[in-house]
Amino acid sequence: MNFLAHLYLSGNDDDLIVGNFIADMVKGQQINGYDPGIIQGIRLHRKIDQFTDKHHVFLQSKARLRAKYRLYAGVIVDMYYDHFLARYWPEYSRHPLSEYVARTYTLLQKHIDMLPPRAKFILPFMVDNNWLVNYADLSSLGNNFGGMARRTPFDSGMEEAVIDLKSNYQTYETEFRMFFPELTEFVATQGVSHAHHGLHV
Repeated sequence: MNFLAHLYLSGNDDDLIVGNFIADMVKGQQINGYDPGIIQGIRLHRKIDQFTDKHHVFLQSKARLRAKYRLYAGVIVDMYYDHFLARYWPEYSRHPLSEYVARTYTLLQKHIDMLPPRAKFILPFMVDNNWLVNYADLSSLGNNFGGMARRTPFDSGMEEAVIDLKSNYQTYETEFRMFFPELTEFVATQGVSHAHHGLHV
């Protein structure tokens, strides 16, 4: 669910951005139906997830939520971290978040025909509700968690996740600030540059 971080970590390569966006919605052999650049983006997304899932700081954030949210603890931490990336965006990019996001929405909409069905379904909601910008706002983040809670097959309790973020806000922010530079450095070893975000059209 941490769409903003995955898109940011794709740098300015259009194919990487599209591949990174659709990766969770591409299963098994479906990957072979895409162009090489998009396949690279899908694989980058999966490497990011593997790095994240094993990282001691991410695991620390997740452990604080596991007893209450169980399987959804990692998803919640992903969204907490996207909140901090959106809130402190000027520290990570010299382009305004609204400009970067608008360009990203345009890029994804240009590729709508080749997106998997789930991505085609999600994208209009993402654009209409401006998820990527609104991650920075706690009430909007709370609405997202509420929507996710309604879609889970059992009572996940995710509608309370913003309350837990507020009660340990400084701790989660500190953990994000420890984790994210290491993730960015890892992605750089995969040959992706983040020097000039927001320039793709």
